[in-house]
Amino acid sequence: MRKVKWGVLSTANIGLEQVIPAIERSNNCEVVAIASRGEKAKQTAEELGITTAYTSYEGLLQDPEIEAVYIPLPNSMHKEWVIKAAEHGKHILCEKPAALNLSELEEMLAACEQHGVTFMEAFMYQFHPQHEKVKALIQDGEIGEVASMRASFSFVLNDGENIRLIPELGGGSMYDVGCYTIHVIRNILDEEPVNVYASSKIHPQFNVETNTAGVLTFANGVQATFDSSFEAMSRQTYQVVGSKGKIDVNGAFRPDTLEGGAGIIQLTKENGEVEEFAVEGDQYKLQVEHFAQCVIENKQPSYSKEKIRNQMKVFDASLQSMNNGSNVALK
Repeated sequence: MRKVKWGVLSTANIGLEQVIPAIERSNNCEVVAIASRGEKAKQTAEELGITTAYTSYEGLLQDPEIEAVYIPLPNSMHKEWVIKAAEHGKHILCEKPAALNLSELEEMLAACEQHGVTFMEAFMYQFHPQHEKVKALIQDGEIGEVASMRASFSFVLNDGENIRLIPELGGGSMYDVGCYTIHVIRNILDEEPVNVYASSKIHPQFNVETNTAGVLTFANGVQATFDSSFEAMSRQTYQVVGSKGKIDVNGAFRPDTLEGGAGIIQLTKENGEVEEFAVEGDQYKLQVEHFAQCVIENKQPSYSKEKIRNQMKVFDASLQSMNNGSNVALK
């Protein structure tokens, strides 16, 4: 089987601990190079058995052997290096959020179109089969008509040197984990909201948003609430409530962190009957395999550029609402 040859831009933990191992577990990928600004890439390459290490990102992009790059750089650097990777003809899997705003994203997508490269934002959670199970339960009428949904993602973070708390690098809970809550609501409901309202707290020491809650309103009357935080205990959940029952998903975004490693779906009927489903899946592996297969077959990923654009439109509106304290209508 043909394998896509990957390069990794930076030695960020998410790459070292999750994505690079997933690429190595996959059937159609291999990591052939890693880059850092400095000598860390050499040590990392030796530790992980990666053939080539570069002391600059540009050096890796100039390597003709590399077909695709994974970019886990700080959020503020995504635009620059996605565009440069596209200019070098590399297919791109970029960590979420793809950009700081819609304007940046449009520039990135235009560069990828111009140079004929495949681009995908790395919302890996969506490749876990537990979410298709949730959609099937809803479609089968197990909870009746959907009335509302809520999604939460939080953990405590107070290390001022962490890039998530540095404004200039695109820090803040919404950029880090809140984007998941908006994404999963749109994903599960399979609709785009018509209105968004969000309110946030700016940390007095770090000067970044560390606590946000918001509401997405849909044309059919369904309302969905989302919240993200660096000040609340660890949570990664969503709940869909219908006229005849509800569905709760624990480990919504990182089921691999749960005991047993499986996603747990709890279906509660209006009569109090409860049914649980344990759904297994290797979401990081499924993500990179899907992306690589799209590169091999020259086809668009299931998480298309249009879907990425729609996600950023809603996220952008949420940021706008947070800043001006008003409802924002979406076209």
